Amino acid sequence: MAKETIMLCCAAGMSTSLLVKKMQDAAAAVGKDAEIFAVSASEADQQLETKNIDCVLLGPQVRYMESDFKKKLAGRKNGADIPLAIIDMRSYGMMDGKTVLAQADKLING
Repeated sequence: MAKETIMLCCAAGMSTSLLVKKMQDAAAAVGKDAEIFAVSASEADQQLETKNIDCVLLGPQVRYMESDFKKKLAGRKNGADIPLAIIDMRSYGMMDGKTVLAQADKLING
């Protein structure tokens, strides 16, 4: 079981797939044990019910869903909220897995 679980959400789960691969490569390069996966926004609820998620990153194209996700993530992690952020548009566009992984790490570890 991975030490950290990072879920990325976008409109269909497709556009973040390449970014997930880049993030997995960046994690492997530094020996980080993380499960990183992408889902469509409509699949997020199912994943939240079945996995112990440490943070959620929203693709820039679904930033309008931020308030809905904040409600979904409230109190889900041992009574605390699961951390949530919007992926920086530039990092997303460049498919910069290292930078987005660092964003997730900051959410998880402060």
